[in-house]
Amino acid sequence: MALWVRYARNGQEGFGTLEGEAIQPHEGDLFAGATPAGPAFPLAEATLLAPVRPAVFIGLWNNFAEAAAKQGLTHPESPLFFLKSPRSVVGPDATITPPPGYTGRVIYEGELGLVIGKRVSNASEEEAAAAIFGLTCVNDVTALETLTAEASFPQWARAKGADSFGPVGPAIATGLDWSTLRVKVALNGRIRQDYPAADMIIPPARIVSLLSRDITLEPGDLIACGTSVGALPMRPGMTVEVTIEGIGVLRNTFSA
Repeated sequence: MALWVRYARNGQEGFGTLEGEAIQPHEGDLFAGATPAGPAFPLAEATLLAPVRPAVFIGLWNNFAEAAAKQGLTHPESPLFFLKSPRSVVGPDATITPPPGYTGRVIYEGELGLVIGKRVSNASEEEAAAAIFGLTCVNDVTALETLTAEASFPQWARAKGADSFGPVGPAIATGLDWSTLRVKVALNGRIRQDYPAADMIIPPARIVSLLSRDITLEPGDLIACGTSVGALPMRPGMTVEVTIEGIGVLRNTFSA
């Protein structure tokens, strides 16, 4: 198991492995044979960035059984997905800010994220599983009134793709068994979401396999697996924390 991070330090960006309270810098390609480069340095000397820069950022809807039951939804056979703008991605401790002029509700959705490590197209589930590099935490932020403003056209991309609406991090964990994980979300320290990843309707390898029939996925692309019950609006000044044991805590503050 390893925890991969991206960081800013002394005016430069880099990537490496998080080892306790230190970062071991690496060079090369994160997804193709990265090697250690130079001595480790204290985590306190760096600012963690989003650990991945996806060219394609996919989010799933209605992919957890408990949430589907609560909303009276049937289980989909294929992923019900939308695209989030890659420019929505921010890292740990970044501020979540709604678009100028938007005064409606903004909700958090804590989710497990899949980071792709190999090019994959029309893949079998076995090939898809091998293409998943690691796992991360995602907060799929949504401007709820934008989503439903036009009755004839739900605005998924706009409601979920605004700048800062895609917090990711703090790390990419390799070697974790996704089915043993729990996704927890705290709002100002109070747990609001706490659900097992194993409650997924469509599991990770099948998600990647089915998506790859429509979209060729490349190293660094990101898939948010959907959320369960407990997603609620944030108020200005609130801190939201998405925690997945083995990955870490993705902490962000919401500001009007």
